[in-house]
Amino acid sequence: MKKICKLTGLDCANCAAGLEKAIQKIEGVNNASISFMTEKLIVEFDENDEKEMMKKIKKVIKKEEPDVELQEI
Repeated sequence: MKKICKLTGLDCANCAAGLEKAIQKIEGVNNASISFMTEKLIVEFDENDEKEMMKKIKKVIKKEEPDVELQEI
């Protein structure tokens, strides 16, 4: 499943790159890409785990970048 989310509060491209790497390390995530310019996260993961995966992603975001908000589109 491919999910596109909006990230607000990203301070710099380096922060976005670090967050992208952290999200890619989550078990079950097949691919993650963050565009700093558009403030979008595109993440691909197994379909049957959508709610659980979004919880894990939000937890990693809060740990890595506490000021960043994730909004599902």
